[in-house]
Amino acid sequence: MRQIVLDTETTGLEPKHGHRIIEIGCVELDNRRLTGNDLHLYLHPDRDIDAGAVDVHGITLEFLADKPRFGEIAETLENYLAGAELIIHNAPFDLAFLNSEFEKVDAAHAALESQLAVVDTLVEARQAYPGQRNSLDALCKRFEIDNSNRDLHGALLDAQLLADVYLIMTGGQIDIGLAGDDNDAAGQALASAGLAERLAEAGRRPRVRRADDDDCETHARYLDMLAKASGDRCLWQALDSRSAAEGATDQ
Repeated sequence: MRQIVLDTETTGLEPKHGHRIIEIGCVELDNRRLTGNDLHLYLHPDRDIDAGAVDVHGITLEFLADKPRFGEIAETLENYLAGAELIIHNAPFDLAFLNSEFEKVDAAHAALESQLAVVDTLVEARQAYPGQRNSLDALCKRFEIDNSNRDLHGALLDAQLLADVYLIMTGGQIDIGLAGDDNDAAGQALASAGLAERLAEAGRRPRVRRADDDDCETHARYLDMLAKASGDRCLWQALDSRSAAEGATDQ
């Protein structure tokens, strides 16, 4: 399955007020593996950039002076995204800007969300961690992903971080650089190496997140709900009670 993790930087907050995209970052996943076939574009917006936006991403109009307009890269971007599932943090924001840009090129252009499947990782995170902060920085901290280089927002960097967040949040599976062809000698040699060596090859390390007090409290509430729904036949609660009793006996 081909997925594109996507992020944008813009001149401001509202495309309906004439704000434009100035940076697009895309990271490609194929069957949950980072392929390296990424796309990174800077764009001239033909308008000023809000001072508040510059404070966020650091991109100035002077830097963009020689960069292409969206219309010049629209076909390249559309071909790159074709057939993929989009993974975006706070998807309505980026989709509104992308749809606005495509409509400027072709007024009849269909909205991306009507053409492609979209996963909004902000919605997913809010469902998984209700009542907690679920910004990209907060998720990186929660999953122990190094975002120390993120002094300013950047579309490609944020897409790369979001790819790690998404893979961990949806199962913890990350690309560790293994060759896909079982008949490839180099791939077989790498696959036979120890996990530590494979992770070192990819510059990665296993990430372990232990349950904190909030997690334990949420788990306990969930077990209470299961017990109520099952008529006090929740096996997990019974096992927890048995473990507690055995622990008390051992003391």
